[in-house]
Amino acid sequence: MALASRLLSRSTRQLCAGQVVLRPEHAVPVRSFAKEAAAPTTLKGDQVLKDIFYEVKNKLETAIGVLRKEKITIDPEDPAAVSEYAKVMKSVRQKANLLSESEIIKFNIEVETHEIPDARTYLLKLKEMRVKRGLIDSQGIEDLQMAALDKVEKELKKPLLRNNEKGIALLKAEFDKINQKLGIRKEEMPKYEEQLELKIAKAQLEELKKDALEAMETQKKREEFKDEEMPTVKSLDIRNFI
Repeated sequence: MALASRLLSRSTRQLCAGQVVLRPEHAVPVRSFAKEAAAPTTLKGDQVLKDIFYEVKNKLETAIGVLRKEKITIDPEDPAAVSEYAKVMKSVRQKANLLSESEIIKFNIEVETHEIPDARTYLLKLKEMRVKRGLIDSQGIEDLQMAALDKVEKELKKPLLRNNEKGIALLKAEFDKINQKLGIRKEEMPKYEEQLELKIAKAQLEELKKDALEAMETQKKREEFKDEEMPTVKSLDIRNFI
């Protein structure tokens, strides 16, 4: 069960709930405590919570249903296994009506940065979020962006705030130069998103492998299993644990 719960990663479970809670039809109005207001037999807020619970439950059941049918090989070093895992998780998202990994990242960025007033703290938060997701900045883009920010702030002679339209325009122009230098083109965004999906799939498989190894080491310490030979991680069939 530990492996199964790991497959339904924390971010995916939160997205199941988040996608429901953020919908306008589920907004909960402030209850009226005026003397004239009659006490309702069923509070609307309570019904909203029930609707959210059942929708999340249905999404999770749909996701588990897909995982019960698909073979996943826990081998993050095998490109074919990583690609297959990414396809399975994409199928889970499509059938359970969940966001893609890039959409999840965009959503999280909006939530975690909307109150950040300055560009430097914003970029540092993006770096923190990248590290937490186990993604690698292989091209050194973050350092280039920070250098661009230093250049703009030096020109402005003050920290760059996100509501400074002129300053942000200058920074975006510097970012465009970075993208051009690295060969990053807006029209190729679908390709970059696919690459991102594979990077995240590899990171998730690495976490699954770590969890599986820890679980097997714990089991080996038990008296009834001490003489048994443990299987290799990539030979495990996760469908047997769901």
